Amino acid sequence: MWTPYEERLNHPADFRVKYTFFPEDAGGRKPPFQGYRSDFSYEGDDIKVTGKYAIHPEFEDEYGNVVLDNTKSVSRVGTARMWIVFPHMRELVHSNRIKIGVTGYFMEGSRKVASAEVIEVIGLHSNPTSLTLE
Repeated sequence: MWTPYEERLNHPADFRVKYTFFPEDAGGRKPPFQGYRSDFSYEGDDIKVTGKYAIHPEFEDEYGNVVLDNTKSVSRVGTARMWIVFPHMRELVHSNRIKIGVTGYFMEGSRKVASAEVIEVIGLHSNPTSLTLE
């Protein structure tokens, strides 16, 4: 059973995307399970210059609820909540780049395995920008 990131981190996702995993014969992959930790790159970026970003998807069902069953593959096409792993990167990079309509990719190494389009900005501008240790 998956525990949603919002419960673990005590803040909302940074943004939401509509995604499509590319077919395996087109360089993509089989749809993963909840808990998949791909990286993210922006459309138009040269990852040899900009690198990729540690932004992980958390997949939603057709009603927009977090998928809690992490024992079966998620849909090939759907929506996901996106979580910026390194808080300082919110302000440093992503607060100026993430907007509705921005496109990018789920990345495995240098391979694009899914396309993604930002459909909603949620906590990007209000979530923590530094780690707090208790």
